[in-house]
Amino acid sequence: MKEKPTFREALKFWTKLGFISFGGPAGQIAIMHEYLVDEKKWISDSRFLHALNYCMILPGPEAQQLAAYIGWLLHGVRGGLAAGILFVLPSMFILLGLSVIYVSYGNIPWIYAMFNGLKPAVIAIVILALIKIGKKSLLSPFHYFVALAAFVCIFFFNVPFPFIILGAIILAALSRQVFPTFFEESNSSASKKEIDESEYYINKNTISENVGFNPLRFGKQVLTGAILWTIPIIAFYFLTSDFEFWKNLSVFFTQAAFVTFGGAYAVLPYVAQVSVEKFNWLTNLQMIDGLALGETTPGPLIMVLVFVGFMAGHNHFGNSLAMGTVGLVTTTFYTFLPCFLFIFAGAPMIERTQENKKVKEILSLVTAAVVGVVLNLTIYFGKAVMFPNELSLAGFDYITLGWTVISFVAMYRFKIGMITWIGISAIFGLIYYRATL
Repeated sequence: MKEKPTFREALKFWTKLGFISFGGPAGQIAIMHEYLVDEKKWISDSRFLHALNYCMILPGPEAQQLAAYIGWLLHGVRGGLAAGILFVLPSMFILLGLSVIYVSYGNIPWIYAMFNGLKPAVIAIVILALIKIGKKSLLSPFHYFVALAAFVCIFFFNVPFPFIILGAIILAALSRQVFPTFFEESNSSASKKEIDESEYYINKNTISENVGFNPLRFGKQVLTGAILWTIPIIAFYFLTSDFEFWKNLSVFFTQAAFVTFGGAYAVLPYVAQVSVEKFNWLTNLQMIDGLALGETTPGPLIMVLVFVGFMAGHNHFGNSLAMGTVGLVTTTFYTFLPCFLFIFAGAPMIERTQENKKVKEILSLVTAAVVGVVLNLTIYFGKAVMFPNELSLAGFDYITLGWTVISFVAMYRFKIGMITWIGISAIFGLIYYRATL
């Protein structure tokens, strides 16, 4: 059997992963699988997939939670903390630097022109995400119905995203009782052959310590999470002059963290709806710019939320870079704190279970609802970019539409990398700006 890796060895990998984890969750999970399973043999394929299945049904970024889960399997709580924190720390600092540059120099004409070139590319990226999620989630006519219903609710009636998720869960639970055939899956897949996993340190025969449900341990973990959540709130109450702002920021991003089913694209409409239209922390066009910045950094795409936190603090406190930084750090803390709670409280129980078919079926319907929500995001962003001045034919930007189509074809048909195309789009924005002078 493979010897247990030292904490120092693992720490070296988690640090490296934080800087190279581009490509969204699929790319990040592939990097971890190649290194942890294929190269180092620290964990077997079956145990890796078992952990991934659990992380995929959780709200939050599944790749970051998978890193924390495997870190916990290897070295306990300190391993989980190291893996989870290092997964997001590099992107947090990179986004902080990009955010400072954005607010400091974003009004310079040529930089403004670059972001104008990025906006159509972002629309194409969201459309690609819609197609990708749809292919994986819309498994039956019932799933299509749920996706359409979710779109109607959020687009026409402005139903908040958390209520849509809750409604999908309730509908799925009831439907499983009344119409179980809606959830039937094909049994045509061949049975898997027994695979020898003895060469892996963590394999299907490994018995982890401190697994199963322990009420005392679970209570301590929840209490620890609650205390950690409360500490910044208390600090804001005594140390700041505008407690209401910081309370709203903290509570809002905690709520966002708990409803991030289906990835970052699912929660972005909720974030945009509340932060732009209710709190006026930033504009919808700045939201799109933040998504472009988020796509160019390593780490989970949910990091775009920390850009929103930066803009909230910066704009609310009279263009203060210091308050923007505090807003960014606060948003990072409250976005990822629940992720660690889900892993440390849930993983010991999951290690004693196999994949829960009922939970999987219910969550498949939630993901279908997410498709309708992402469609709303596509229209929301598209309207903001293609009708920059007024919602009429006279105000329609045909150049933006053209570059959106070109961007979609380039990334979907010709498989040009997302980061590469973002760079090309920035150059296009500059060229178009020079041509119109």
